[in-house]
Amino acid sequence: MHSTPWQKSSYSGDGSNCVEISATPTAIHIRDSKHPEGPHVIVAPSIWTPFIQYATTTTAPPLYRPRV
Repeated sequence: MHSTPWQKSSYSGDGSNCVEISATPTAIHIRDSKHPEGPHVIVAPSIWTPFIQYATTTTAPPLYRPRV
């Protein structure tokens, strides 16, 4: 069973609609804050670190909107 404390992003506002993470030296656990007892994803720190670097330095492209 996972026992490390979960953390929410400071950008999550009221905290009701966000992702939570819990880090250990060997794994990053990721879960949906709306379903804390539900399943969670586990990734290695070697995957998480580049993802966070990319996410914090890249501007997301505009959403695709098909022509009507």
